[in-house]
Amino acid sequence: MTQSYLAAESADLLAYLPSPPQGVWQVGPLAIRAYALFIIVGIIVAIIWGDRRWQARGGEKGTVLDIAIWAIPFGFIGGRLYHVATDWQKYFGEGASPIDALKVWQGGLGIWGAVAFGALGAWIGCRLRGIPLPAFGDAVAPGILLAQGIGRLGNYFNQELYGRTTDLPWGLEIYTRLDADGRIDNLNGVSTGQLVDVVHPTFLYELLWNVFFVVILVLIDRRTRIGHGRLFALYVAGYCFGRFWIELLRADPANEFFGVRINSFTSALVFLGAVVYIVLARKGREAPEALKSKEARAAEAETAPEPADATATAAGSASSSAADDSESVNGGTGKS
Repeated sequence: MTQSYLAAESADLLAYLPSPPQGVWQVGPLAIRAYALFIIVGIIVAIIWGDRRWQARGGEKGTVLDIAIWAIPFGFIGGRLYHVATDWQKYFGEGASPIDALKVWQGGLGIWGAVAFGALGAWIGCRLRGIPLPAFGDAVAPGILLAQGIGRLGNYFNQELYGRTTDLPWGLEIYTRLDADGRIDNLNGVSTGQLVDVVHPTFLYELLWNVFFVVILVLIDRRTRIGHGRLFALYVAGYCFGRFWIELLRADPANEFFGVRINSFTSALVFLGAVVYIVLARKGREAPEALKSKEARAAEAETAPEPADATATAAGSASSSAADDSESVNGGTGKS
């Protein structure tokens, strides 16, 4: 009896993950949001690590930050557009306010829109620098995936994007949160301690999958000469593969396409596109010289010494020209 009681008590202590009491802290007029903080941390990690990988491949220091100045704003716009388009009822449905579509601080970024528009911004930055976009994508791919994993911690603090009810030991406890006016508000409210449900922590599943696949990408990159955008495509395929199955555990309302959640459908479609790219893309890896910016290549061309044969040819031409001039002068003097 005592042993049975202790076993049950021990199981209760180990069971379930608690949700944070809140995701927003008010400091005077400033709202400190965990969601935004984790996104910023992820971006910083991706830039620093990506720049080191870019230099290791032969590129110039600071290039990733220069490109990020273009990619990040485009990524945020694309992420928000995808979210609004796939959850349009929240903003344009009956009783909704379209102005809420601009309130990014309330959460809502779609990763596929962020990657697609971020790639567009990166393409612009790469064009201006004169460097190949596929090589840039290969350098930053592991960092982007790690940043996505870090960003999922923001969903944990927001008490959002969780799965169906579960009794597994690692189930996530969801509590009622109320704002200052006593209204239920998961994003901005504070926990009352009242348990609502125990659910699959899909944010944690995705975080762990992302970290696992980051390791896979790094190992593949070290052991093979993968390049020309194939590592980036592998990152996209790997993320979509994991996201497809995790999405099936979600319980929140979502629009569907042919009976399939839009995010699952998008995952499958993008996965196939990435696999096709991996198969058809050029094999091998770009030469380090190809990663230099157009400014660096121009500077190297100006300071490069002339080839020995070109110098000899130029000297021979000068001697021949001098001899011709001398004969011309002598001939003129004799005739006069």
